[in-house]
Amino acid sequence: MGRRWGIVVMAVALLSASCASSQASRAPTVAPTAGSSTPSQAPVTAPAVPDVADAPVVVLPPPDFTSTISEITPELAARMEPSWRPGCPVPLEDLRYVTVTHRDFAGEKVQGELVVHADAAEDMVTVFRALFDAGYPVRSMRLVDDFGASDDASMDADNTSAFNCRAITGGTGWSEHAYGRAIDVNPVENPYVSGSSVGPSAGREFVRRPDSPGVIHGGDEVVGAFAAVGWLWGGDWDSPVDYQHFSPSGR
Repeated sequence: MGRRWGIVVMAVALLSASCASSQASRAPTVAPTAGSSTPSQAPVTAPAVPDVADAPVVVLPPPDFTSTISEITPELAARMEPSWRPGCPVPLEDLRYVTVTHRDFAGEKVQGELVVHADAAEDMVTVFRALFDAGYPVRSMRLVDDFGASDDASMDADNTSAFNCRAITGGTGWSEHAYGRAIDVNPVENPYVSGSSVGPSAGREFVRRPDSPGVIHGGDEVVGAFAAVGWLWGGDWDSPVDYQHFSPSGR
């Protein structure tokens, strides 16, 4: 009996140890007290979510070249009274107001303006985008009305302009400018030459100076940009020679 009793006592002891171990594994983790050498378990936190309101605002620079094409408004028609009048060969509704970015002679970006025929508006945007990308400078690009529709005054100011209801130079028929299908570019650097006559007079010193900014030469980026939209250069005429002039008809 003594042997059996000893076996029973040993079995009870093993069972008690097993139960204690099981209870310990299910017991909650208790944070250690101060001075305890038991390592503490770091709390688990969710990753921080950035606040959209605190995100930096990225401001994109405006595009280098911009353009607009619009119809002639009543306000613009009033401004154009010097250059358009009843009896002109093209009605106002067939004209378009065009703005394009160009570079001036200091390399700064400037917004210029033109009035051209509706069927030439897209071509002018295409041309001046190419000239802007090429870095070609334009001295001034304002409506000829700012000069009282005087072609001479506009040229003297080295102003690039298009529509002007006027007769052809030295003649009585309508100029291509009267249809909005011609443009004069940098007139001082690219004057009209007829024999010994040069217009504007300030253009005399620029006649075919290859090293001067703004001077147009055959085969250069200006002639090429206009040729790409089907416009011809007056610099190719025999006599007179109109270095500033471009038109789709070649007149």
